[in-house]
Amino acid sequence: MNNFTRLEQPTGRFITTTDREYLFFGGTSYLGLATDQAYTSIFIEGIQRYGINNGTSRNNNVQQDIFDQAEDYAAKRFGFEASLLLSSGYLATQFLVRTLAAEGEVLHAPSCHPSLWLDEKPTAAGSFVDWATATVAYINQSPQTSFIIVSNSLDNMKPETFDFAVFSHIDPNKKIVLLLDDSHGIGVIRKNGISFDRSNFYLSNIELIVVASLAKGLATDAGLILADEARIKSLKRSNFYTGASPSSPASLYAFVYGEQIYLERFQKLQHNISYFRERIASQLNTVSNFPVFSSTDPTLYARLMDAGILVSSFPYPLATDPLLNRIVLNAHHTEADLDRLSHAIGIY
Repeated sequence: MNNFTRLEQPTGRFITTTDREYLFFGGTSYLGLATDQAYTSIFIEGIQRYGINNGTSRNNNVQQDIFDQAEDYAAKRFGFEASLLLSSGYLATQFLVRTLAAEGEVLHAPSCHPSLWLDEKPTAAGSFVDWATATVAYINQSPQTSFIIVSNSLDNMKPETFDFAVFSHIDPNKKIVLLLDDSHGIGVIRKNGISFDRSNFYLSNIELIVVASLAKGLATDAGLILADEARIKSLKRSNFYTGASPSSPASLYAFVYGEQIYLERFQKLQHNISYFRERIASQLNTVSNFPVFSSTDPTLYARLMDAGILVSSFPYPLATDPLLNRIVLNAHHTEADLDRLSHAIGIY
């Protein structure tokens, strides 16, 4: 079997080995921006304007304007009062969970990404629905008054979306910070938006904070925190923010000035999702407007490889579990690519 772990090429629409070219349906570059030529040109323009990187901290007396500009832009783009950018999603999530842990009891949802852990893997298990219902009951019965609820915004592996409306049933006298990691959904499921409906979070006792790695769909090596203005001002006083080197200024330049390309790619991605969903019926697991399709058919990976199609395949969620085949569409795939995939699966 081919080894795809030492590639010297972008992971774009095709992956080429010494003996074959594979149509690639994997990775997390959902919008295809990481290999989009027009977007790359804006990134290069950013390098020419700001240089390759800026290794100074955000409290240095000499600053490039793109950092404040990108934070103001991100807040407006995704509908929050303010935002904060760090060099990676992992740094941003660790920053948040360690800061917030001092404010109340931390309750992790099942299958939280490791970047959201404190020191050890959380013990929560089972379905999100059962956990969320039990968590509401636990908070309402607890003598404590302050809680930090931590969760992924969706499960990008199965995939599965989560309904956070259940937390509206928490006793209004309890103070809740709801920290959601939207790395795989931001800008992908909803145009220029986070992946879930915010209407349930306009409650006086629930503070919503969204964190995301922008390296997935938005092809930006940065960690983003979205929150209200008071929270962001508080976070910006931390050494995590002032002491760490920021993201690449060129990457943020492309993030700010490449929005029109993003909008075109978003429309194309949603077209591809709809086109493929019409052909797969109910034979693959998927959720609305998200480009990941999964199957536990143990023969699927080999059949697709024989057809020159490469997808992700690994045991999930445990090493002893059956293989989960994860098929990922992106905005660069054509209808002919999707037809070829459908034929290889054997459903079209």
